[in-house]
Amino acid sequence: MPRVKRGFKARRRHNKVLKMAKGMRGARSRLFRTAREQVYRGLKLAFKERRRKKREFRALWIIRINAAVRSLGTPYSVFAGWLAKSGVALDRKVLAELALTDMEAFKVVFNKVRLIATGA
Repeated sequence: MPRVKRGFKARRRHNKVLKMAKGMRGARSRLFRTAREQVYRGLKLAFKERRRKKREFRALWIIRINAAVRSLGTPYSVFAGWLAKSGVALDRKVLAELALTDMEAFKVVFNKVRLIATGA
C-alpha cells in the first residue's frame, strides 16, 4: 500500500477549527490542539446557554408581570390562577410586553381575566 500524507484534507480541517477560534487569546487561536479544545468547549457551552436563555427570559417575564399585577393589588400567583381558569390565550411574553409598554391595555386584560375567573 502506498503511503497517504493527508496534507490537503488535514489542513482544511485544521483551518476550519482555527477560523472558529479567531479572537481567542494566545495559543488558543493559533495552535490546533488547544484551539480544538476551546472550540469544542465553546460549542458545548453555546448549546447549553441557548437552553438557559429560555429559562432566564421566562423568569424575567414573570418578574415584570408580577410587578404590574402587584401595582393593581394582586400577587402573581393569584393572577396566574385566574389566567388558567379564564382560558385567556396570552402567554407570559405578551403579558410582560403589555405591562412594560402599555399599562392601560394590561389593566384591561387584567380586569377581563379577573371577571371571568372570579365570576364577579
